[in-house]
Amino acid sequence: MTAPTDPGPPLAGFTPTQFTHDGTTRTVYRGGVGPGVVVIHEVPGVTPNVAAFGRRVVDAGFTVAMPSLFGEPGRAPSAGYLARSLVGGCVAREFTTWATRTTSPVIEWLRALARDLHASAGGPGVGAVGMCFTGGFALAMAVDDTLLAPVLSQPSMPLPVGTERKRDLQLSDADLARVQARATNDGLCVLGLRFTRDPAVPPERFAHLREALGDQFLAVEIDSSPGNPHGIPRSAHSVLTEHLVDEPGHPTHDALERVLGFFAERLLPAPS
Repeated sequence: MTAPTDPGPPLAGFTPTQFTHDGTTRTVYRGGVGPGVVVIHEVPGVTPNVAAFGRRVVDAGFTVAMPSLFGEPGRAPSAGYLARSLVGGCVAREFTTWATRTTSPVIEWLRALARDLHASAGGPGVGAVGMCFTGGFALAMAVDDTLLAPVLSQPSMPLPVGTERKRDLQLSDADLARVQARATNDGLCVLGLRFTRDPAVPPERFAHLREALGDQFLAVEIDSSPGNPHGIPRSAHSVLTEHLVDEPGHPTHDALERVLGFFAERLLPAPS
């Protein structure tokens, strides 16, 4: 069963804007009303299904800021497009794809975007979700007090080659210590999503998150082993987009609802 695609224009509901920090300007697609959530796309870019996820966040009562870091916004994925975007991301200086215990340079820009979104959208703080290539970015953004609801969907970097990289969380020791302090002292929670047989997101990485954050790390691990009851293929990777089956009772639908609920718990006022 394939993931749903939006029948209208791929970026319908979002307005392209420009955001500049430290001399770097990128296009950011914005939409919605309410506390802010930064939606950071996966490889190959802001695809129709990434935008569809962003609309789900908007519909749940949030302002979404969806930056375009690479790729062609609105373009559907294909094998060639995926390969070109992945190679481009791997060689760009802004992204750390091989080094361990290192925070990618692009995180400073994303932290600034989150602060700007909080200032304009209001609320107690903002959420962020990274996916695949950017899956660990939300964790690194949680260094800032502004970030209250980080979601790591299939965090795949650094490339999991070798024991050390399989465990690595794509942030520096100092940044990890700051996130740990926030988890201990401020009640920061981190939500992580993965398919169990996804080689890009090895179990060692989630084990490291549990070691680092204890009960403040909330893991959603979806069974993709052979013979699993929902017929999820071993190749399944993108929990919230390309491999989402948006039907009640399906574990990817439940994962999507868990993400939206996590944002609501952390960012929306409690019902009176």
